[in-house]
Amino acid sequence: MKKYAHRSYTYTPLLDAEQTKDHEMTWRFWRRRRLVVALLAFFGFFNVYALRVNLSVAVVAMTEPVETKLENGTIAMIPEFDWSTQTKGLVLSSFFYGYLVTQLPGGWLAAKIGGNRVFAIGIGTTSLLTLFTPPLAHTSTALLIAVRVIEGFFEGVTYPCIHAVWARWAPGEERARLATLAFSGSYAGTVVAMPLCSLLAHYTGWPGIFYVFGILGLIWTTVWWIVVKESPEKDPRISAAELKYIQETRGTTLTDGAKHPWKAMLTSGPVWAIVVAHFSENWGFYTLLTFLPTFMKDVYKFETSATGWLSAIPYLAMAATLQGAGHLADCLLRRGLLSRTNIRKLFNCGAFLSQTVFMIAAAYSTSVVGCVVCLTIAVGLGGFAWSGFSVNHLDIAPPHASVLMGVSNTFATLPGIVSPPLAGSIVLDKTAEQWRVVFFISSAIYLFGAVVYYIFCSAELQPWVLHDQSDASFDTDGASVTTAGGYDNRATDHNSEM
Repeated sequence: MKKYAHRSYTYTPLLDAEQTKDHEMTWRFWRRRRLVVALLAFFGFFNVYALRVNLSVAVVAMTEPVETKLENGTIAMIPEFDWSTQTKGLVLSSFFYGYLVTQLPGGWLAAKIGGNRVFAIGIGTTSLLTLFTPPLAHTSTALLIAVRVIEGFFEGVTYPCIHAVWARWAPGEERARLATLAFSGSYAGTVVAMPLCSLLAHYTGWPGIFYVFGILGLIWTTVWWIVVKESPEKDPRISAAELKYIQETRGTTLTDGAKHPWKAMLTSGPVWAIVVAHFSENWGFYTLLTFLPTFMKDVYKFETSATGWLSAIPYLAMAATLQGAGHLADCLLRRGLLSRTNIRKLFNCGAFLSQTVFMIAAAYSTSVVGCVVCLTIAVGLGGFAWSGFSVNHLDIAPPHASVLMGVSNTFATLPGIVSPPLAGSIVLDKTAEQWRVVFFISSAIYLFGAVVYYIFCSAELQPWVLHDQSDASFDTDGASVTTAGGYDNRATDHNSEM
């Protein structure tokens, strides 16, 4: 029989007082362990995207003509890697072939052994492999493609498994802000990585890009492994008040031996609304993430050192917007101004419709300033979409959120595989007109995603999420917790802050 431990979403005066105290102690964020988890998850996703985007900038330097002394003593301008547009597209998309494979296994494994461990292993292994990228690239293009596929294989677990972390760590009314704080690390990583990659390529050569970010990823992995625990019950440093607050507001959690209702999940309208929205957002995002530096060079004739800086601007807007969108979504929910479902629809569909308009505007822009402004608004507004579909898994089925993220991110990975080769086959002559077609495709997919999500979205707990009303007891490392009428956390009774 499938059993789940149920947590009520009802808030008591005690919790209101604790929430007030929580806001008063904002500056001491390290004493609120859920914020420590969110902050470290932010830097985790920072590394995820820094490791992913580095090749997008490096490939421009790798294929740039450089002065080369030939055997007869003459000097010629020859690229170090003389790749065609199609080969470049294959190299850039190879990461996603591995990334696609581990979405569902990553979500399933995180539910079994803990999202914190899977998250660390995924990023740590990708970081290690990144250090081997330059020598393998010099050996053969096939080996470069192979190592990028393997990197994608390990990085593919990161998004599904973080929802396993939030299913245990995120209070019900803080899901959007905690999740978006973590996810905004992706865009902060893009913002920092693109210009830094340009500088590294200029001053150290393109191999330095992979060495620097590989080492940074390994440092983060060590810190995360030591600090972050699978659940608040297993964190010896969590306060008793914060533990109680999380337990009483996080909703249902998957218990040992319970299984995922696959048939019900895969025939659920709200699940497919999330899948389509995730696919749509990622199509536009991956297209720009992969080809924006190349687009700036082809259309506006920017050199490598400039493309990284300009390409980073839209993602700076996204990182900032994500923070505000997450807080705004939770604020609307907390004040009861809109239902949870309408909040998700408003944020997601509003963002998609706006992105449709500004992507088309960017396609017709005749100046670099106009183009960058339109793309910045288009990408930045995606932050509101992430406060819609990206936390929707936790709304409709908290116990299965990591697996549902695996399902949606499997489909959302397809744009990373399809869009680079597709763009490469369209942009043969590197003209503005050909790039315009690439932007039109992204706009149409955004519009499709908005329509589907509006029709099928729900943020209510689904009937196929089976649970009982009985409270569960936990006996964990360093803490004893009883939720039937009270709690006891022996490791943290001395500190009542939450």
